[in-house]
Amino acid sequence: MKFFLDTANLDEIRDLASWGILDGVTTNPSLISKEGNVDIQKHLTAICDMVHGPVSMEVIATDTKGMLKEGRNYVSWADNIVVKVPMTEEGMQAVKIFREEGIETNVTLVFSANQALIAAKAGATYVSPFIGRLDDAGNDGMTLIHEIRTIFDNYHFGTEILAASIRHPRHITEAALAGSDVATMPRKIFKMLMKHPKTDEGLAKFLADWKKRKSKK
Repeated sequence: MKFFLDTANLDEIRDLASWGILDGVTTNPSLISKEGNVDIQKHLTAICDMVHGPVSMEVIATDTKGMLKEGRNYVSWADNIVVKVPMTEEGMQAVKIFREEGIETNVTLVFSANQALIAAKAGATYVSPFIGRLDDAGNDGMTLIHEIRTIFDNYHFGTEILAASIRHPRHITEAALAGSDVATMPRKIFKMLMKHPKTDEGLAKFLADWKKRKSKK
């Protein structure tokens, strides 16, 4: 499974990139707005320079023409930019054209297997099912990952499943077991994946035993 960081914060990206496990970044206008009054092109280019994998940037436009204009502009900034497009009729028309132009896309706000199937048929590079938001609404987000995986395997779609709206580390485990190709998560979830009380307990014991040994000399 590939790990993407869901952020626009340069310090967070730099930190996670130093671990050697960061495969890409997903961002959007909301995340970029949290960074203050930044120049979007310069900011996104800086992200792309730090990440060897794909960097998803979402369009603001809701019409096909506007999405195409924004997306073409984004990909002119760096070679690893992926255009994030909403799961709408206009978005699917844009995905089709982007595919014909060789531009990679990430279809976001996917909440059903049928939506994922349509996005794959339109030619999306990634589909992003929002599992946490489904859980919040009383549904089972992980069931959606299983359904999409089965459909994509049945028909040999090359579209990758990008599990989004991750709420806790167990979501990562379950998404990996379900066959999700990618998981995108905030920095705090990355940090939580590293932690286990038994690890801390074991390390403390090893250090205490070593200290005792040294004190006997």
